[in-house]
Parts: sequence; structure tokens; C-alpha cells
Amino acid sequence: MRLVAISPGMSRDAIDYAGLDAGRDCNYWNLDRTLRFEAERAYDEDDREWAAEKLAEWGEIVGNEIAENAAVVDRHGPELHTYDRHGDVVNDVEYHPLQAENERLAYEHGIVADGFRAPPGRDESLGLLHHLLMNGLLSYADPGFACPVAMTGGAALVLEKFDDGALDEFYYGLTARDHEHLIEGAMFLTEKQGGSDVGANETTARPTERTYSGTGAEGKEGTEAEAEADVYELVGEKWFCSNVDAEGTLVLARRPDAPDGTEGLSLFLVPHTAADGELNDQLYRRLKDKLGTISVPTAEVELTGAEGYLIGEPEEGFAYMTEMLNLERLHNAFASVGIMGRALLESKVHAANREAFGETIDQYPLMRRDLVDMAVDYEAAAAFVFAAGEQFERREATEPGTDEHRVAFQLMRALVPVAKHRTGRMAVDTASYACEVLGGNGYVEEFVTERLLRDAQVLPIWEGTSNILSLDLLRALDREDAHEALLPFVQDDLEAVEHPAVLPAAELVEEAFVDFQNALGTLATADRDYAQHEAKQLANLLFDVVTGARLCDHAQHAIEADGDARKALVATWFARTRFGQEDARGITDGEALPDEYFDAIVRYAAVEPDALVPAVTGD
Repeated sequence: MRLVAISPGMSRDAIDYAGLDAGRDCNYWNLDRTLRFEAERAYDEDDREWAAEKLAEWGEIVGNEIAENAAVVDRHGPELHTYDRHGDVVNDVEYHPLQAENERLAYEHGIVADGFRAPPGRDESLGLLHHLLMNGLLSYADPGFACPVAMTGGAALVLEKFDDGALDEFYYGLTARDHEHLIEGAMFLTEKQGGSDVGANETTARPTERTYSGTGAEGKEGTEAEAEADVYELVGEKWFCSNVDAEGTLVLARRPDAPDGTEGLSLFLVPHTAADGELNDQLYRRLKDKLGTISVPTAEVELTGAEGYLIGEPEEGFAYMTEMLNLERLHNAFASVGIMGRALLESKVHAANREAFGETIDQYPLMRRDLVDMAVDYEAAAAFVFAAGEQFERREATEPGTDEHRVAFQLMRALVPVAKHRTGRMAVDTASYACEVLGGNGYVEEFVTERLLRDAQVLPIWEGTSNILSLDLLRALDREDAHEALLPFVQDDLEAVEHPAVLPAAELVEEAFVDFQNALGTLATADRDYAQHEAKQLANLLFDVVTGARLCDHAQHAIEADGDARKALVATWFARTRFGQEDARGITDGEALPDEYFDAIVRYAAVEPDALVPAVTGD
């Protein structure tokens, strides 16, 4: 079954990208109708209007001040001064002044605070999905700075869930809206000998006679006013420490006589400055000379008796850290979406303005097809990442022990690692092709595309490589029975489709869904080695099937709500390029959907549903 165009449809409200000189000095939120569509469906009705105004303001700030500042900061990254002129350890990280300005703009606009605490004029917070989306928009301009923002939110989440009130002072610093009182978060997880094998952690935590209880904190509702945290001295080496000088750093370490492996790890808050106001006992040895994400300093750290405050119960540190890790993986995926969005925007603007052989290059069929492919990839990434983010948020908002909480947890466990795995690679591919669209300029530092590519390359690495994430999916299916929630989730999306403009795509996805279920059955009975061998293939198939179903559901919704079949075109092209086994790769069928519907898919022009007619072709 294929889509036959009777006419190109009615184009209206298309974005004129020729009106921009580059993907800067503009409002990213207003230009990104893909994100706006996803947010419209994801936010509660009570939050939607308030959030839209906030996000529009944020899109203007990021597209103007922060984008301009980030270009300068990338050329003047942070510098580490480990010692002063007398040879004393100072662990001083020197930043360009514009980085501080970007921090002020972001944090005072509530990029972390609004996800945890009620903004002015509201009774409740906006939740973590709002926090993730704001950071995704920030990644249009600076994915490096998005890393400290993500870890600040992650550290706040850990303290909110597991601290008994002793560390309120840090929680309120992490979630402060006033930049003067804000502290940032970090996590020192990786060690030289362990890498992804966190259980090989060798950092030790020696108990002391001291306890810590912060002063001047507002106090979280329901916590003990006189709570205290045990103080330990940490000794060891951490190999990749991003945002190294944060005051809210979480560190895994092993107490005396604790078991080996992850079961023996405890979690500590290790500030840059100790409780007595002196520099904590650690040595920032050197900053890494990285390919990208220059704005965030990543260092090697020796803990030489550093003061650390025990969070929650001993030997529960790895479980606590996984809560932060799930959020960080989602941040990574939203950063990937941000990079893809910026790379696509730069490509659209260039193609609409660059003339070759008498026409702008967006008038040539092959470039039009390339831009359609990039745009559909972007829609796919956004749809999947929002699905994962919504389940993470749903799990946080529901009561443990209920069916709704169980389903949200199972879906989160299946979707989050796959979201991070696939979108990280998609961001690299999209940024790379954006360099090609711009030609030689795309490889030059004065144009943002080369920085997008440098920054994107870390996304498949941060928070777990593709192999680690694929194995995590196997664990989710085996230990949490994630398939019990995942299969109905996909089926519900497909069953919602009834419009003839969407049915051809839904039928292709349905066939792939059967293949996916067969794959699950095969791996459920396979030996361990074979299951691991096929884990990445399964993760990729899961992404394609879930995304195809989501896009079909979105297409149905857009037709019902707005009478617009543009999303049907997106779903159709995604399904056909992922699942359609066309003869001669479609060359012989005479269709040119990306060319006929370029304005709709790339420039967001609306399409009348009646313009799309499904027809059955002979075998």
C-alpha cells in the first residue's frame, strides 16, 4: 500500500526560512512547531497556557543572547588553576564572563527551579518534563552548558527523594531561582579502571565522628528539622568529572567492610567547599582537552580525604544514583533533539538562501529529499523522546504500588535507554549532514555547524554507550517485564488510527510490530550470549516500531484537532523508509513524495486531509 498524491495539497502558514540569515537572532520556540506540537499534547491542560508563554520567552532568550554568548565561550573555554603562586591548592576554574551571563539567564528563567518548585504566580511546579524541554531548547545554542543544568536537576531529584532533610540547604541551592544563591550539581561516577563497570569503584569512604546539618535552609515539607547527615572522608580518583567545581556533587564510594560490586556503594554529597568554609580536600588535577562541549569543564579529580555527607541509607548509593542516571539519559536525549533542531534549522536557512545555477538549492529535488529526510528524522526523535519523558514524569507523579505507577515504570525502563541510544547517534548524523549542506562553510569555525558536530559526538558516550544501553533494555525486559506495558502502549497508538490518510503508514508499522513481538519471543528463550549479540538490533527495532506508532497517532490527532494532514506525510515517509520493502528501493515506482510535499514537511505548511488518498497497488 502506498500514498498517491492527487495534488500537492494546500500550503498555508509555511515558514519562510529565506527571511533568516542563519539559525540565530530568532525565537527557537516559535520556529519549532515540532516541539510545540509535542508539548501541546504532553502538558496538562492547567499547565499548557502558562508554560507556552514561558517557553516562548525562553526561546527568544536562547535564540538571541545565549546563542551569541555560546559562540564566544566555545572559543574561550574554562581554564583550571590547580595551584596559586605559592604552590597551594586552590582548584580554581576560570570562566569567560559570558558563561556567567548565560548561567544567570538560564537559572533565573527557571530552567531547574520551575521543575521542582512553584514559580511565582503558581501553586505547583511545572514538573520534570518542563525542565527537560527547557534544557532541550538550551541545546539549540549550547549543549555543553546543558550538561551542568542536567546534573543540577539530577542532584536535586536525588536529594528530594532520598535526603531526610539534613541537606536541605543544598536542595534549595540546586533549585534556586536567584543566581546569587544558586549552586550547581555534578556526579563523579567514572573511575579510570572501571569505566562503565561502576561496581569496580575503588573510592573509599572513611567514617568520622562528625555530622552535618545545614543552616539557613527553608526546610522541605514533611522533613525533620533537626536531621543530620554522617560525615565521611573520601579517598580515591575520579576520571571524568564534568562541571568539576560544583557545590552539589554526588559521589559513589565504598565504606569499610561493604560488599564488592554495586551492592556495596554508598552515595555522598561532596561540595567544592567544606562545611568550615575552606576548600574541600580534593585535587583538580587537570581539565580534559575535549573535542566539544567546551563550555563545561571536565576534569580528573583526586579525593584526598574530601568531606562527604552520606545521602540516605548506606550501601543504597547505586540505586539512588540510577534515579539521577535515568533523568540524565533523558537530558542527553533532549540535548540530541536540540542539536538536531538547530542543525536542521541551519540547513533550511542555508538552502533557502544559497543560489546555485540560477536557483536557491532548496528548489532542487535531491536537496529537497535530503531536507525531508532530516526533518522526518527530527520528528521521529522528538516523538520518541517525549514518549520517554512523559512516562518518566508519570512515574514520578503516581503512587507507588498502583497499576498506573507500575506501567509507567515499565515503560520508562524500556524507553529511556533506547531514547538515549538512538537519538545520540541521530544527532551526530544530522549535525554531520548539516555541515555538508553548508558546504565548505559548514566545516569552518565561524559557522555553528562544526561546533554542533563536535558537541553531538559526546552524546552517544555520555550516560552510557550504545552497547551499555542495549544491555540495559534486556535487563528491563527480563527483570521488570517491561514488555507487559510496552506492547499495549504500541497497540493503543495503532488502534487510534482510522483516517485513510494515515492507514497506509499504520499498516506498515503493524507489520513491523509483529516482527518486534517475534523478536521478543526469540530472545526470551535464547541463551545469554545470543541475546546480548542481538541486543542493539532489538533496541533499534523497538525505536522504529514505537516511533512509527507514535507518529501515526500524532497524525490522527492532528487531522482530528486541526484538519491538517502534514503529520500523516511525516508518518508515511517514516514508515516507508524504515519498513517499506520497495522494489529497486522505490526508484521504479514513479513517486516523489518528498518533492511534492516539501513545503508541508520541511516548512510546516498545512495539508488538507482530502489531498492524500490511499490506493492499493498490485503486487
